[in-house]
Amino acid sequence: MNQATANMRPYAYYTVMRQSQDPKLLRLRMALYAKEHGVKPAARAFHSTPKTIRKWLKRFDGKLASLQAHSRAPHRRPRKLSKKAEEKILAAKRACPRFSARRLKQQFQLSYAVKAIARICREHGLARPWRRKKPQTKRLLREIKKHWRFCQQIDIDTKNLCDIPEYWQPLKNLNLPQYQYTARDVSTGLLFLGYANELSLSYATIFAERIIRHLQDCGVDLASATWQSDNGSEFVGSWQAKSDSAFTQAVQRVPGQVHRTIPPGQHRFQADVETVHNLMEQEFYEVERFSSRDEFITKADHYQLFFNLARKNSAKENKTPWELISEKHPAASPWLPLLSVQYLDELHHAVLHSPAAGGYDVWGLPSFPICVYPRASAV
Repeated sequence: MNQATANMRPYAYYTVMRQSQDPKLLRLRMALYAKEHGVKPAARAFHSTPKTIRKWLKRFDGKLASLQAHSRAPHRRPRKLSKKAEEKILAAKRACPRFSARRLKQQFQLSYAVKAIARICREHGLARPWRRKKPQTKRLLREIKKHWRFCQQIDIDTKNLCDIPEYWQPLKNLNLPQYQYTARDVSTGLLFLGYANELSLSYATIFAERIIRHLQDCGVDLASATWQSDNGSEFVGSWQAKSDSAFTQAVQRVPGQVHRTIPPGQHRFQADVETVHNLMEQEFYEVERFSSRDEFITKADHYQLFFNLARKNSAKENKTPWELISEKHPAASPWLPLLSVQYLDELHHAVLHSPAAGGYDVWGLPSFPICVYPRASAV
């Protein structure tokens, strides 16, 4: 490199180093140039300083590996976490493998910094895979939904639980439910759950009617509420139907309330309820252990209470659903987040076998008792 070429270099040494794919090759050229022309000419040629040139000349031993940058981390860390603290972090991570460092700190009330928790998990090979950051569009939608009214839109969906490895064995051994019915208020994140062994228009209708009745009993105005679902048969009925399904009729029985379906295949429209499905897979089905159907429904009920009253949501101002409801409606009924989780097939059975005003007495099959079925309008 001649002097004229060196003087034409527009970038400083550290700028070139940051942009170089392999800085060792540039340092090799710099060291060889300094040996041939001297330290100060090399400093001028590479837009560096004599001190930097001497540092790499001193380290260079004829091998390219000697020009690798040394770590600047301190050799001794006086505030390094103790072995006991590391074991506490690792125990929490092993209990909830898919929790992030921030979530571990929050849920297990760890007193250590998020970066320290992440470092410990990374050093022991327990860090979860890197996830792409949320796109700008999703962040803007969150800002818009934040200003919506309570129950302006309720997203409802179902989840097949058979594809969760940790849940598969108790599902088969204990006859646990195969499907989760989920409804969530978009503005506050308020969650309602139901379970059944099949996808059914009747179960979805009972689930929605139960939530509507609960919200009305708590004094919530549903005159302009929108229920949004996908195009599953449990919500829209048969594709050959010429009239609204029972689910749509149940929703729109409340004056001003409407049922809307998303465009086919566009599941991102159901992002709020799909997020809950992912969270419950990480925080409930992969973590909890069940010994009976009664214990399962009790733990599901406790998780719903935890989600509505205690779990802070980073996507909703880092607040719980009840905190957001209290801000939007200071006089809201304290019973709002307390609707219990039920087996929808049992509720359906109770409706079919409960006596109703009017109707017809119908003899059941020989293996069943006599049943009194209510009129269709009552169901």
